[in-house]
Amino acid sequence: MSNTELAITRGKELILTYGPKVIGAIVVLIVGLWVIRMLVSSMARLMRKREVDPSLVPFVRGLVGAILKLGLIISVIQMIGVETTSFIAVLGAMGLAIGMALSGTLQNFAGGVMILLFKPYKVGDFIDAQGHTGTVHSIQIFNTVLKTPDNKTVILPNAPISTGAIVNFSTEPQRRVDMSFGIGYDDDIDAAKRTLQELIDADDRILKDPAPLIVVGELADSSVNFTMRVWAKAADYWGIYFDMHERVKKTFDAKGISIPFPQVQMHST
Repeated sequence: MSNTELAITRGKELILTYGPKVIGAIVVLIVGLWVIRMLVSSMARLMRKREVDPSLVPFVRGLVGAILKLGLIISVIQMIGVETTSFIAVLGAMGLAIGMALSGTLQNFAGGVMILLFKPYKVGDFIDAQGHTGTVHSIQIFNTVLKTPDNKTVILPNAPISTGAIVNFSTEPQRRVDMSFGIGYDDDIDAAKRTLQELIDADDRILKDPAPLIVVGELADSSVNFTMRVWAKAADYWGIYFDMHERVKKTFDAKGISIPFPQVQMHST
């Protein structure tokens, strides 16, 4: 048998051996890519329906698509008959090394995904997290950016936020404003209480329901302290808090109601 005939015979054997596998692998590849595209598109639509942050959708879509395509390619290579054990082992080792090197970053990414999915807060909310208080300026994949009341920018990693305690002051439409005012022991408690009630009635921002509360909360060393609790819209909280303190001081002064300060009496022996 000549070399040409030998080559033709070997070629036929290879075609008969690997031809069906290659055709099957191509079919699986085409169908698999179509299925992956449909799955990724459905996932993206679901994320948009749940109002996931738009900046996260393309990133997650690309990441999931890449992982599924990698798994499909490995499966297709195995169908052809190529040994993939070493290839998978190398990929696993690389993935482990990269994961260890970027463990903190990956944790922040996972925390960002959880925050964007479950929405414990959103842009514009006033929150307290990780010892910092401010308005949420942006929610990024790895960090949350806050603007403090004195206009400082605080960048917080998402991992500890997603696993820690968060106080969201903007979730509820109403908030209770707690205040305390002291008068002297020689002053008329009833007159002071009526004065505080008049100030409450004069402020249209204070809600009538739930009803405001004015009670004697403490008999302190130098003063009788009133506890005042009123309800208001969340946006009016600080306005009421600051305005009421100023009005109470001016009104008490005008009516001769004292606001005492701690005093120490010293006696000589």
